[in-house]
Amino acid sequence: MNIVLPSLGDIEEVEVTEICVAVSDVVGADDPIIVIESDKASMEVPAGNAGTIVEISVALGDQLGEGAIIGTLDTASIQGADSAAAGEPTSQQSDDTGNPSAAKGSEPSEQARSGGQQVVQISVPDLGDIEEVEVIEVAATAGSQVAPGDLLVVLESDKASMEIPAEVTGVLLEVNVAVGDQVSAGSLLATARIEGSLQDDAMANDGPSQEGETLTAAPSQPAAAMPEPAPEDKMVRAAAAGRQVYAGPATRRLAREIGVPLEQVEGSGNRGRVTKDDVKAWAKARINQPVTTSAPVNSTIPPVPVVDFAKFGDVEEQPLSRIQKQVALNMQRSWLNIPHVTQHANADIEDLESFRQSIKAEAQNQGIRLSPLPFIIKAVCQTLAAHPKLNGSLSPDGENLVVKHYTNIGIAVDTPEGLVVPVIRGADQLGILALAGKAQELAEKARSKKLALDDLSGGTFTISSLGNIGGTGFTPIINAPEVAILGVGKSVTQPIWLGGAFEPRLQLPLSLSYDHRVINGVDGGNFMATLTALLADIRRLAL
Repeated sequence: MNIVLPSLGDIEEVEVTEICVAVSDVVGADDPIIVIESDKASMEVPAGNAGTIVEISVALGDQLGEGAIIGTLDTASIQGADSAAAGEPTSQQSDDTGNPSAAKGSEPSEQARSGGQQVVQISVPDLGDIEEVEVIEVAATAGSQVAPGDLLVVLESDKASMEIPAEVTGVLLEVNVAVGDQVSAGSLLATARIEGSLQDDAMANDGPSQEGETLTAAPSQPAAAMPEPAPEDKMVRAAAAGRQVYAGPATRRLAREIGVPLEQVEGSGNRGRVTKDDVKAWAKARINQPVTTSAPVNSTIPPVPVVDFAKFGDVEEQPLSRIQKQVALNMQRSWLNIPHVTQHANADIEDLESFRQSIKAEAQNQGIRLSPLPFIIKAVCQTLAAHPKLNGSLSPDGENLVVKHYTNIGIAVDTPEGLVVPVIRGADQLGILALAGKAQELAEKARSKKLALDDLSGGTFTISSLGNIGGTGFTPIINAPEVAILGVGKSVTQPIWLGGAFEPRLQLPLSLSYDHRVINGVDGGNFMATLTALLADIRRLAL
């Protein structure tokens, strides 16, 4: 029978984040087959019926919709195996008292005596002063073989976690808990069937073991214990599992949150199980490693395929300049490390442009080419004063926002050697003409390769203006360690409704990219509202 994805409610697609089984695994009805995840939550998808996994039809990373086939399950083999092995009906029935028994009219003790088989109940051990613990991992499934030391479940309180292993060799009849259950001392975790001669005095005297097992029928000396799988069998099973990582949901959640690839972590738990401490130790070791420029540490980004372009026609290789290489490195570093969000808005600069044209000749007499840029710089300075978070930087440890009480505006300048960003220091203290003169001076120095190191450092906010080249908007990359950058496109006249009629108004497209770790949508929206208001009424720049 096919195992299909159940109803997802109003979610259209989910991603497969974990495959919990392999082909030929024996599973119970409630055993998870895969773990799926949307942008809001994750969920385990159970088998629905007991049986043997015949086929897995999905892979990690697949996007699935409701009704998608996950795999194929053979249920007949499990029913037949149980009937043949125990000589019992394939479905569990209840006695007259309502308690479950393996065979109709048989008490548990009678079942335990039948054919030398014994049933063991595995319970939660004494928890001391802890009332309840959570089941964070179920490592075993009904129908699977267990041996002493094999992990069954993992329990966790708010202070520690505890593994509950098997103490016998046999077959699990039932797993009575699921991930997320709250259990207390004495709660039934699982039942197992073992083989051996049963002695009445052992049944009467055996109590809870040190590992928390309660024996309903336990041997003092098994006569015919089921053999533990040979090492070769374990190797075959491990190979069939496709080198899947052995870790619980809580550990996997932690790994996802801090960006640790579990397949690279060596597990220190039982049977190589990866624990939370293993994940934290791996992350700490990588953080303390020196970073090299040859290859990023723990890079999980797939490489760009190498293509022989000459096979398709003539090619020419043009070496990148030193500046171009450095810009490429800086942009990649910023894009990979900073979660970018970009907000777009139009500023009405009809009145600003009229004023600029009216004083353009006066500025020219002073040797200044007056573009819209100095007006934008001035407006940005006043907007940063009203919204100082965008004039800050995130501290290296990520614990604080460093807000600067000075305003140094970087302006992106295109040169034959590549893009450079000289900085106008104390931009908030300069007037429109002074800003125009400073921007012109720095641009000329950049194009003639005469910029000093001081001209390129100390920026608190960057403006990237594409002027007559730009379109309606773009996503500028933040100039780290700054937290925001403003992209300026090409102004265009558009019909704007002004209450009674449409009027032609000059609109300037603006694009604000910001670091979403410290700047949220409200911050970005308020910044843009203030900036566009200032640009729409330049008289406010004098306030």
